[in-house]
Amino acid sequence: MRSKRYGKVGPDVDLDREVVRLPSGERLTRQRANEIAAEITGRPLGRPSLSGHRKPSPAVSFRVDPDTLARVQAEAEREGVTVSQLARHALDEFLAAR
Repeated sequence: MRSKRYGKVGPDVDLDREVVRLPSGERLTRQRANEIAAEITGRPLGRPSLSGHRKPSPAVSFRVDPDTLARVQAEAEREGVTVSQLARHALDEFLAAR
C-alpha cells in the first residue's frame, strides 16, 4: 500500500515495545498517537471508552491455553459478540454471584 505523501506504508508499530520519538524528543505512546490523531481529525479514534467521555478504559490482560482461547472465540461468535465483550460479561456475572 502506498501513501501519496509518505511513500510505502509499513506494518503497524507496537508502541508498547518499540521506542518511537517525536521531533520534540517525546516518546510516542499509543495514547499520545491517539491524541494526535484526534487533534488532526477532530474526533477521538479507537473504541469508545468504558470509563466515560475521552477517558481511557482500564485494561486487563491474561494468558490462556490455546484450547480455552478457541472455546472462547467460538462462544463469542455464537453469541455475536467480541471476545472482550464476552469476557466482561463473564467477569460481571462472576463478581455479581459473590
